[in-house]
Amino acid sequence: MEPRNKVKIGIPDEEGQLSFMFTRGGARRGAGRKGIGTTRKVSLTLSEATWSRLDAYCDDHQFTRSEVLRGMIEHYFSDQN
Repeated sequence: MEPRNKVKIGIPDEEGQLSFMFTRGGARRGAGRKGIGTTRKVSLTLSEATWSRLDAYCDDHQFTRSEVLRGMIEHYFSDQN
């Protein structure tokens, strides 16, 4: 019996690491979710109580921390107009 998913190792068009290529589908230039902006890393210091409340809110509403914090920041600046 032959394996269901044959795997090939491919060399990408751009400099970088080797990638695994399945016989069907796989990575394509321009495919996937489009970015919503520029990613910048931010370090944020909050009390444990605040982190707990943030995490509980995220769990209850099925949001990521990034989604909640982004929404708060965008809401704040939209009110500044």
